[in-house]
Amino acid sequence: MPQAITLVDTLKRLLKSRGVTYGELAARIGMSEASVKRMFSQKNFTLQRLDQILDAAGIGFDELNAAQGGPKLVAQLTLAQEKEIIGDPQLLVVAVSAMNHIGFDDIVRTYSLSEAQVTACLLRLDKIGFLELLPNNRVKLLIARTFSWIANGPIQSYFRSEAAADYLNARFDGDGEVLGLVNVMLSKQSSAALIERLKQVGADIAQQHQIDARVPLEQKQAMSFMLAARPWVPHAFQALLRKPSPSEQSS
Repeated sequence: MPQAITLVDTLKRLLKSRGVTYGELAARIGMSEASVKRMFSQKNFTLQRLDQILDAAGIGFDELNAAQGGPKLVAQLTLAQEKEIIGDPQLLVVAVSAMNHIGFDDIVRTYSLSEAQVTACLLRLDKIGFLELLPNNRVKLLIARTFSWIANGPIQSYFRSEAAADYLNARFDGDGEVLGLVNVMLSKQSSAALIERLKQVGADIAQQHQIDARVPLEQKQAMSFMLAARPWVPHAFQALLRKPSPSEQSS
């Protein structure tokens, strides 16, 4: 019983950190606010209800476990670990699939990989510390909610080259597609504020990914969102920029 009480207290703390009120949670899981308050006050609800609450709040079991003092989750791999993953296409596919909560059977059905090959990749990822391979080929991710690939590292560089060569090579006029490039003149303060809003959008996407984790694979599709911003002027424009005169340079 003490462990259950600790779990509920941890869950309350995580909900508070996300700004999820009892009223909002009640609306998401189809209960009255009074019933939700009573459930948390009594610290007594079923595993099915816990699963429903975690889904509604976008909280993974791994995060709940870590918040209780479980194994420390990895926020980033080492350079050597990333090189190992990127050096083997099968290992990369299995790693990304695991991150996307695609189960063992679905990986085998989706990709031209045998059960033995997928198992071998999962064992390597287990050794790296990326995940824990459990009985019956179940997987427990050991990466934090804030996990990211090394900036300009092997895997980020790979996806960047794929984006330039493949992802952006499309018309972006189909269902579920959109592309926009907005060129503006902004103050540094306005730019910083908008970049923070973009980061929040990225966080919202990550949270929705957690919420949809238990949706059957056949009801989902792989989606990639590209968020980018930097000071930039096309090369053709730069070539036409007026150069300062000698008098202007000396003044």
